[in-house]
Amino acid sequence: MKKLFLTDLDKTFLRSDLTISDFSKEIWNQKVKEDFFLSIATARSLKKSLDFLYGLKLDIPLILLDGAMIATANKKPIKINYLDKEITKEILNISKKFDIEPFIVGLEDSSLNEKFLYPKKLNIYQKELISSYKNDSRLRAKDSITPLEKNLKLVYMGDKEILKTLKEELKEIFGKNLELKLSDDPYIDCHFLTILHPKGDKAHALEEILNYTNLDTKNLCVFGDSHNDIKMFKKADLSIAVKNAVEELKQEADIVLPYTNDEDGVAKYLSKI
Repeated sequence: MKKLFLTDLDKTFLRSDLTISDFSKEIWNQKVKEDFFLSIATARSLKKSLDFLYGLKLDIPLILLDGAMIATANKKPIKINYLDKEITKEILNISKKFDIEPFIVGLEDSSLNEKFLYPKKLNIYQKELISSYKNDSRLRAKDSITPLEKNLKLVYMGDKEILKTLKEELKEIFGKNLELKLSDDPYIDCHFLTILHPKGDKAHALEEILNYTNLDTKNLCVFGDSHNDIKMFKKADLSIAVKNAVEELKQEADIVLPYTNDEDGVAKYLSKI
């Protein structure tokens, strides 16, 4: 029976300099030729993921934006879980009292042409992130952030305690109608609060990929490094953490690799199968 291998990108399959080594590319493409099912489950958008994965054979749909979107490499949507205008507007109104505005990644119509909205008044952490997105055609600066038609992901960046308070208030108001994730940023010295549709997480997205491949969880192996991989780890038959993973994820893992993302841990594991 075939197995499905899904890997996170940042700090897992991607190196810390946001590249994929020639060795990892070689092993990935070799395994696809051997009829393995390989794909990704990432917080990244479709556009950025495809940029990083250039040169890889991508036959299986990609889990994107923490699971809010599932799409093929040729931009065919499989499943989109989004927050509508009204609930997004409510979230934005609540967050105003914290004097913080989010980034919004979303869609204006039925196409997969993403928009990345950001406030013109940026905090220091947002400035650092936006500086790495130069010449990105998705970017739209706004005097004040307003909802899109389909809001796939809201991301607040800032102080941990402020974001924790915002998260708790949103949870009290919306309950299970939102997926809320508070984590430390893997590249910038701050925390971020991600807000998604309640089914917009990696664990729910796994079900769609398993249906697509006609497999079940006993045929599923996942790789990850951070908190947003925990639910995915709980669902898979085999869960593998890279050496640099956070301690909470290592505790959920069946295997902790002796290699980090910068040492091609995922590819080294795959190469021995």
